[in-house]
Amino acid sequence: MDVLSDAITAMRNGLPHAARTRMHGPWGVRFPPQEGAGCHVILQGSCWLLPADAEPVRLGVGDVVFLPRELGHGLADAVTTPLVDAAPEYDDGSPVGRIRSDGPGPLTEMLCGAYRLDQARLHPLLAELPAVMHIPARVGRHPSLNGAIELLGRELDTAPGPGADAATSALLDVLLLYILRAWYEERPTGWGAALRDPAVSAALRAIHQHPARPWTVQTLAARAGLSRAAFAQRFAGTVGAPPLAYLTWWRMTLAARLLRETDLPLRSVAERSGYATEFAFAKAFKREFGTAPGRYRSEPA
Repeated sequence: MDVLSDAITAMRNGLPHAARTRMHGPWGVRFPPQEGAGCHVILQGSCWLLPADAEPVRLGVGDVVFLPRELGHGLADAVTTPLVDAAPEYDDGSPVGRIRSDGPGPLTEMLCGAYRLDQARLHPLLAELPAVMHIPARVGRHPSLNGAIELLGRELDTAPGPGADAATSALLDVLLLYILRAWYEERPTGWGAALRDPAVSAALRAIHQHPARPWTVQTLAARAGLSRAAFAQRFAGTVGAPPLAYLTWWRMTLAARLLRETDLPLRSVAERSGYATEFAFAKAFKREFGTAPGRYRSEPA
């Protein structure tokens, strides 16, 4: 298990979608708020990103922008161009859409992706991200991200072949992971530091691989190769929560998924979440979610 992959998997709801966007100026499109995240990659030309609650951002060829909490935004050839609602055209339930504008001006071509993520319980790794993540194009930087963009662009730019839907969804997932990896590679604090710190990442891997084990600060410190005090301070300083608080949060997140997505009896959910009895699990779950496990399972998602 690795923490970044786990964080995305735990938050995902449904499959991602993509659109190949070709716009001749003047043009401006508006994307409504959604329960998820969005991204844009500029393949040709340039445009302005118009966030809901931030200053406009100029985007050029090769730039990537990711909006982890989709509050609604616009894209336009100029900040003064009026916006119309984006209306991607999809064929037969395909995850690939098309957005076009046939004006007389210069061409801007983009890849646009949309991810359905559970915003109600975002993993801390995602919760700390800014509303707008701009990754400018830089020669020689982030080759894996650039490779994923190229592969996805080819898939969207050709007539659908066998397995096109599966390939597109898989490439969108890879694109999301590489965007986050590229972002955190350049961030020396918070989760960027946690993912690069051998001691902290060892403890995180242990928690994610074996969440049901009776971990203590001492046993996690042993995994990290540090003293108890040094480990606790280093973990909290990078992750933003004490080790056992993060362990409880992750256990409850997994338990909530098991309750919603499986028919496992409460006893089994409790055991997989690291609790010896249903009573202890139910008490911890109610403290975290404000409702009993059985009621949470029966409520609509």
